[in-house]
Amino acid sequence: MFERQRTGSLLCPSCRQLVGVNDPECFHCGRKNPGLFGYAGLLRGFDADHVFVTLVMWTCAALFLCALAIDVSGIRFGGDLFRPSNAALFVLGSSGEVPVFRLGRWWTFLSAGWLHGGLVHIVFNMLWLRDLGPVMAHVFGTGRTILVYVLAGASGFLASTLAARFLPDIPFLGGASFTVGASAAVFGFFGALQHYSEISGNSLLKQTIRAWLIGGVVIGFILPGIDNWAHAGGYVGGYVLARVFDPRQPPRPWHAAAAGLALLASLAALLASVVTGLQLFPNRG
Repeated sequence: MFERQRTGSLLCPSCRQLVGVNDPECFHCGRKNPGLFGYAGLLRGFDADHVFVTLVMWTCAALFLCALAIDVSGIRFGGDLFRPSNAALFVLGSSGEVPVFRLGRWWTFLSAGWLHGGLVHIVFNMLWLRDLGPVMAHVFGTGRTILVYVLAGASGFLASTLAARFLPDIPFLGGASFTVGASAAVFGFFGALQHYSEISGNSLLKQTIRAWLIGGVVIGFILPGIDNWAHAGGYVGGYVLARVFDPRQPPRPWHAAAAGLALLASLAALLASVVTGLQLFPNRG
């Protein structure tokens, strides 16, 4: 089970094309040593594509429970089941016009994507992530998928915060005083996969992403409390990042290093939010 493969063929980890286990370079995408010294099959068993999705889902679930526990008396039930209070979400790192412009908590662009404002909110976002995450990792690789998740989410919250500050009176597009949720990053996945479908000529993927995108937009204009600016900013961010991280090129070592730094930056943003948030709301927690 754990033996090194010395002969035969396998799928290139980057482009999924058949290569020899001892080939120095993939003839299809140019990846160096696609056989990973004969251990590609073993490493693939760890299924890194799904590890990231699992990490996000468990982290978001844990933080959601923390938000409920921080302010039990502030839990609300209208419009969604088990809605954490704004104070609890603020302590953990909600973004928006109030935290950023009025209180200078600019790092919340990185923390808000790991938080959710209700049970239905987190369930729908995690279902989207469960479906889109493995597709993203298959196309872009795990490192670039993580970068799109973190950076597109941040671009979504940046757009929402700026809109709330400078365009507050536009119906459905007024931005948010407080905003959280993984949907900004999910729309970033939409944008990234939309770009990939265009350059690859994958009409089926293009139709699928278009259908999901239309559904997300319709929901955003029907249901109350949806941050459409965050969705739009996330989509644009994901599309631009896909152009930068050309999915036709194999993953590079710096992608994984940058992804690790992005996750560490998100953790630092969450910790900074808690430390400074508890100073403003010392009775929480």
